[in-house]
Amino acid sequence: MKRLFPYLTALGACLLMVACAPTPTPAPVSAAFTTGPGWLDFPGGKGPGAGKTVVLLAGDEEYRSEESMPMLARLLAERHGFHCIVLFSHDADGTINPNNGASLGKPEALDGADALVLGLRFRKWNEVALAKFDAAVKRGVPIVATRTSTHAFAGIPKESAFGAYNWNNKGGFGKKVLGETWVSHWGNHKGEATRTAVEPGAEKLALLHGVGVIFGDTDVYEAYPPADAQVVLRGVVLKDMDPQSPPSERVKKRSTDKQEQGVNGPSMAVAWTREVKNEAGTVNRILTTTMASASDLKDESLRRLLVNGVFWGLKLDVPAAADVTPLVEWKPSKYSFNLFHKGLQAADFVGVLPAPAPAPAAAPVPAAKKPAAK
Repeated sequence: MKRLFPYLTALGACLLMVACAPTPTPAPVSAAFTTGPGWLDFPGGKGPGAGKTVVLLAGDEEYRSEESMPMLARLLAERHGFHCIVLFSHDADGTINPNNGASLGKPEALDGADALVLGLRFRKWNEVALAKFDAAVKRGVPIVATRTSTHAFAGIPKESAFGAYNWNNKGGFGKKVLGETWVSHWGNHKGEATRTAVEPGAEKLALLHGVGVIFGDTDVYEAYPPADAQVVLRGVVLKDMDPQSPPSERVKKRSTDKQEQGVNGPSMAVAWTREVKNEAGTVNRILTTTMASASDLKDESLRRLLVNGVFWGLKLDVPAAADVTPLVEWKPSKYSFNLFHKGLQAADFVGVLPAPAPAPAAAPVPAAKKPAAK
């Protein structure tokens, strides 16, 4: 027993060290970034993306792109070496405000963009910002477009040189460039979630390296990509919001011809690619997904699809399984109008965000008055 005592003592010490060891914590807020009113700049560094600048545009009222774009920017910069700049919608004092559709922070950053990642909805930027965005598109930069970016612009004056970008002008930027505009919620909004299925023939695409079945708590959009698009993923409408839920068996009328079909017969496209020659004669490589709310991006495979899309768009070798681990604990807000974080500056979106304030309780409906006795 005496011979065993030193070993037992050492074993006990080891067990005590394990028991007392601190719980692993997320990576600290990156010290390697600069910021200003409505923008963040992550310098990137070593990695396959070194020397390439990706500009991520955050500007939608519902799906929390002001949270997801900084998370993706850090992934691309700190895990893969890309120089990443996030541009937000903001108020005059720099407060991030996704409801301010007329604002875009530091639009001159678009001048140096090698690729764009879009999280936009119903924007109406000024002529300077629109001109810089348009110039980037006409340079032929690749575009990764998420969720409501199919209807990225609305309210641009008719007399503007960029009025054709409005979603309700023959489909606008979404229809012409991405391949679809806003049509409808095909699944029940906030009632039927999405699970992906790979389109037959797309299984071996480099874009899908390391991408498994994706679950998203957003609903499937009605979408009809054009003939020149390659559908990559379809979205199975589920019966409810449970990831294990079976497919919905509902029947619904299509918006195009008003004919009925099962919502999964066939399922709508939720991710597709295009290579489109623009008016300047250059070619844009496009990846569009109608998924990718901040909450959808809890799914590792969806994060990987977007990161792969940047590599693919820039004609870089797509990693076999790109590292898409967030640099901080990823606790995105639930999608909803007006439930964004109030009073924050761009730099506040680099780290872990607190839970947003709950929505105010609805005012009670007054009881109906009894009719006066006759």
